[in-house]
Amino acid sequence: MVSSVSRAALPLLICLAAVAQATLPTRQIPMEDTYHRHPNASYERLLELPSLGPEFYRQFRNISASDLHLLDGRLNQQDLVCLADLAQFMGSLASPKLWALSMLDSWGSKPSGFLYGNRVDMGNYEQCLRVDGTISETHHIKGKYCFLELPIAKWLGFNSDFLAETNIKTAVCFPSSCSAETMEVFLKQLLQRLLGTGDLDKLFYINEQSCQTSESDPLDGLTIFTIVFLSIFCAVVALCTLYDYFLCPDQGKLPRLVKVFSARATSRELFAIVDPKATPNVIQCLNGMRCLSLIWVVLGHEYIINIMAMAINQVDNLRWMGKPFSSLILFAPFSVDTFFFLSGFLLVAIGLRALEKSKGRLNVPLMYLHRYLRLTPIVAVAILVYMKVLPLLAAGPMYEKAGFFDYSLCKDTWYWTLLYVQNYATTDVCLEHTWYLAVDMQLYLLAPILLIVLYKWGKKGAAAILLVMLLLSACLFATIMTNDYKILFKNGGQLPDVAKKIYSATHTHAAPWLVGTLFGYFMHLVRGKQLRLNGLAVWTGWLLCLAMIFTSLFAMFPYAKLLGPSPTVLEGALYYTLTRIGWPLALCWVVFACVQGYGGLANSFLSSPLWQPLSRLSYSAYVWHIFIQEVNHRRVRSNTYFSDYDVMCNFWATFGFTLLMAYVMYVVVEAPLGGLEGLLMPSRKSPGKQPPAPAQEELHEEQKEPQRPEFSQTEDTEAVTSKTAAG
Repeated sequence: MVSSVSRAALPLLICLAAVAQATLPTRQIPMEDTYHRHPNASYERLLELPSLGPEFYRQFRNISASDLHLLDGRLNQQDLVCLADLAQFMGSLASPKLWALSMLDSWGSKPSGFLYGNRVDMGNYEQCLRVDGTISETHHIKGKYCFLELPIAKWLGFNSDFLAETNIKTAVCFPSSCSAETMEVFLKQLLQRLLGTGDLDKLFYINEQSCQTSESDPLDGLTIFTIVFLSIFCAVVALCTLYDYFLCPDQGKLPRLVKVFSARATSRELFAIVDPKATPNVIQCLNGMRCLSLIWVVLGHEYIINIMAMAINQVDNLRWMGKPFSSLILFAPFSVDTFFFLSGFLLVAIGLRALEKSKGRLNVPLMYLHRYLRLTPIVAVAILVYMKVLPLLAAGPMYEKAGFFDYSLCKDTWYWTLLYVQNYATTDVCLEHTWYLAVDMQLYLLAPILLIVLYKWGKKGAAAILLVMLLLSACLFATIMTNDYKILFKNGGQLPDVAKKIYSATHTHAAPWLVGTLFGYFMHLVRGKQLRLNGLAVWTGWLLCLAMIFTSLFAMFPYAKLLGPSPTVLEGALYYTLTRIGWPLALCWVVFACVQGYGGLANSFLSSPLWQPLSRLSYSAYVWHIFIQEVNHRRVRSNTYFSDYDVMCNFWATFGFTLLMAYVMYVVVEAPLGGLEGLLMPSRKSPGKQPPAPAQEELHEEQKEPQRPEFSQTEDTEAVTSKTAAG
C-alpha cells in the first residue's frame, strides 16, 4: 500500500524541484541552439506550446496522397493507407464534415497547472472513438485515440527512467489506419516548427500501447467460459429461488439442494439478526472489529488509488501526507494484523473446546480439505473475473495507468494463488490482495500442532508459543537491521523487494496471529468466569490499550513530511517489530473488556447487531472491493481533484457497490458452492439443515453446539478462520 503512494508522490516532487530551477531568470539564447545550449529556453518554448490540433491542421491542410516525402522514407502499405486517410481527414476539415471536426475537436492540449501536478490532458476519449467517416461503401475512417508524451525531465536535461512519471501527456486522435510510429513522423515535423528546434529524438513519443480504437478483439474461450459459468449459476439460483418462493411455502419441506441455491433461503440466513442476549456465549464485539477493519482496508485502498489517479492538484498529495490524518491511511495495514489476531484467537478459543469434547481426536486431513474447499472457489472465480471481465467493463483512456495491478499476469501465475504460496513463489502475483489469504492459509497449516500443544501441555505449551513468537519477532528485527531496510516510502522502503521480505512473508505476520492464539488460550481458561477488576485496573487497561493503538499509528508522524527528517534504521526496526506485538495486545484488552463487562460504549458499538450481516459478507467484500475500485478508476475520462472530501465521496460509492457485488457473488457463487461442499463433506450437520454462511458459522458456533451432538473438530477449527479475511 505504502509503495503505491511513493510512485505517485516522489517523482512529482523531484520534477517540481527541477522545473523550479529551470524557470529561474536566464540570459537570452539564440533559438537555433535552445535545447543543446540551455534547457531553460527549451522549457520556456514548451510553456508557449499552443493546442496541437489546430496547429496540425494548419501545417498539413494541403496534404494529399501523393505527398510521400512527408513519410520520411517510410513506404510500406499501411503507411500509404494512413497518408491517404490523413488527406481525406484534412479535406473533410476544409469542407467541413462533422466526423472530421469531431476527430480534431477530441484532441487534448498542453495541460495547465503542471507545477500544481497536472500532467495529463485526456481530450475527449469517447468523441475520438465514435468517429466514423464514410468515404465509400467499403471504406470508413475511424478514430484512434493515443497519448503524445513529452518527457519534461529530458527537456530540462535530466536523463532518468524513474522520472517518466513526470511526463506531460496529451491526447491526439488520428485515423485508425495510422500506427503510433507514423503519427510520430507527422508530429515531429509539427513540433520542430512550433518549438524551433531540429533535434527532437527521444524528446517526445507515442506509445502504441497507449492507443485505443472502438474495435475490440473477439472474446476468447476463457472469457466466454467465465460468462457462461456465471450465467449458469445465476439461472440456477433464479430457478431455485422461484421454486422456493412460489412452490414451497413450508420451508421445512424445501429440498436440500434447492435450499442451497435459493437466494431467498440464503438471504434469510445472511440478514438474520441474532439477539446478543439470546447468545451469551458468543463474543459479539468481534463482529464490529471485523467490519471496522474491512472498512479501514477499503478506505485505505481508496485513498491510495486516488493518490495514484491523474488529479489536477497532485502537489496537494505531498501536503496531505504531512497531516496527522494521513497516518490513519498510510498505516491502514494494521487492519491486517487485526484479522490475523482474530484468526488466531478464534482458532484456539473454539478449537480447544472441540478437542475437549472429542477427547483429543483431530482429523487433520479432513480439516485442511474442508478449509481449502471453503476458501478456494470464490478465489478461482475472482481470478477469472478480474482477468477477463474487468477489461470489458473498465475501458478508458487511462486503463493501464489508473489501476492497481496488471491482471494479465494471472495467465501465467494463477495456480500459485490457488495453492496459497504466491507470497513466496512469484513476484508476478495474480491477485495482489490475496497475499493475506496465502499467509493465513500457511499459518493455518500450523493449527493442528498448535492446538495439540495447548491441549496436552497447557501453560507449558503456551510458554513455548510465546518463545516462538519472540524468536520470529527477533528474526524480523534482524532482517531489517542487517539489510538496512527503510520502512518509510520516502526513504525507498516498502519497494517490492523490501515489502516481499518484511511485509508479505508469513513469518513477519506470525506475531499478531500467535498473540491471538495465546489470548484464545487465556480466554479458554477463564471461560464462564467473571474476573473482578476495580476501577483503577479498568482505566489503566483502557489507557494502555489506547496508548499502544495511538503509538502504532502516530509514532512515525514526526517523519511524515517528505523533505523532513527520517528515522534511523534502528528506530524503524524497533517500530516495525514492536507494533506487530503492541497492536494485537491492545486488541486483547478490547475483547477482554467487552467479554467481562468493562467495554462500556466500545462494547455497545462493536456488539451492535447491525454489524452481523456485514460480518458475514466480509470475505466476499474483501475479495471484490478491488474490482469495484479498478472499474471506477480505470474508466475515468477526465482528470480528478484530490481532497479528503472527494476521496470520502468516492469511498462511499465504492463501498456501496462493493457490498452490492459482494452480496450478489455470495448468493450466486459463494453460498451455493459452500452449501454443496457441506452436502458432500463428511461430519456435517444433521440432514435437513443447510450449513450456514461461513462468517455466521464462525461467530455463532457456541449457539449451535446443543444442536450438534456429533460436533466435528474439522468443522469447528475451519469455522475459526474460514473467511475472516479482510486485510
